[in-house]
Amino acid sequence: MKGLTTTLLLAALLAGLGAYIYFYEWGEQPAAEEKTRAFASLTADNIEEVRIKAASGETSHLRRGGNGWEIVEPVKANADPAELSSVTSNLSSLEVQRVVDENPGDLAQYGLNPPRVDVAFRVKDAKEFRHLLVGEKTPTGGDLYAKLQNDKKVFLISSFLDNTFNRTPFDLRDKRILEFERDKVESVEIVNGRDTIQLVRSGEQWRIAKPFAARGDYGAIEGIVTRLASGQMQRIVDAEGKDLKPYGLDRPSTTATVTAGSARASLLLGRTEAQSAYAKDASRPMIFAVEESLATDIRKPLTDLRRKDVFDFRSFTANRIEVRRGADTFTFEKAKDKDGKEIWRNAAGQNADTAKVEDLLTKLSNLRATTFESTPPASLNSPDLTVTVRFDENKTETVTLGKSGTDVFASRADEPGAARLEATPYDDAVKAIDALKP
Repeated sequence: MKGLTTTLLLAALLAGLGAYIYFYEWGEQPAAEEKTRAFASLTADNIEEVRIKAASGETSHLRRGGNGWEIVEPVKANADPAELSSVTSNLSSLEVQRVVDENPGDLAQYGLNPPRVDVAFRVKDAKEFRHLLVGEKTPTGGDLYAKLQNDKKVFLISSFLDNTFNRTPFDLRDKRILEFERDKVESVEIVNGRDTIQLVRSGEQWRIAKPFAARGDYGAIEGIVTRLASGQMQRIVDAEGKDLKPYGLDRPSTTATVTAGSARASLLLGRTEAQSAYAKDASRPMIFAVEESLATDIRKPLTDLRRKDVFDFRSFTANRIEVRRGADTFTFEKAKDKDGKEIWRNAAGQNADTAKVEDLLTKLSNLRATTFESTPPASLNSPDLTVTVRFDENKTETVTLGKSGTDVFASRADEPGAARLEATPYDDAVKAIDALKP
């Protein structure tokens, strides 16, 4: 009898499981509850004013003008376009996840009496502000309690919106350290104490103009320009900026000036403290803090800003190479055979081994400086190699290379001093030259 009872129970369980699978897996699914928008027909572009009271108690009043959004209270400042776009677009698309209380008796239990955050906005041609009141997170943390000012019911909105609506005046302001048009930058001047570095854009390249003329490292210099263009204030230290001395800005340790067309913008850097550096835009009174790493990047030593490639050409851009080694001279020039295929020929017009010529070009173009010497070593007075390469149709460059013991040096006529190279890549290039001997 006991076995029969157990069998009947198992059969009932199986039947229930089968019904569940039928109705919920194979049968018609119940329609998901359609979410409604908190502000029907609202569009982001129609919002003209925003007032936010943050959880900290700080309030911000912003207004859309001809030049974009501006903070009008508690200070007058340009607003961060991305921040305001986030606020207005999320207001216009705000969805009610679920209504939790149609007629709440105690709003305090939801963090809505008073509301933790109050986001008010006014649309075009309207006189009154509409309010979104935001309370605490739900016990699970997935949603926030919220309500509209003129509506009793409490509903849920997604918790990620707390980072959108709970914004202070500093969060909402334009925090750029300098204002200039990134694409129009023509030069950068960096003054560190008594030392001045001047960097000038030349076509698609950067060159060092001071303290001497040399090729610039494109990536390193562009990195400085990007840091100056995108750098953000960490915080405002002194809005009035009447006393610069406590921050080391009465005599800035570094001044970086960007020239973009007729516009100039200068950043002053002072003392460093607690992983921050005090700074100010020369055109504004306020003193602010920036990341210490930003100051470090702008204060890069001159060596870091020089181009490390010994040659400008690349193996695929070269069309002629001449190598003088002692009393020997090897010359190879690119040509085309009767089928139109690119080949290399020697000075006598004979076909050369294309693979070997291109191997030499690759090894030479990969030579890089590890450091720079202000004075060329004596070994370069009688260099081991003098290499002249023609490339990009009409460009020509000549580099002399030589060894002094185990050290390898290279010099160019258009740059001062000499570059110190690693010995192994240089030795590999010499072997590639030997492989081309007749």
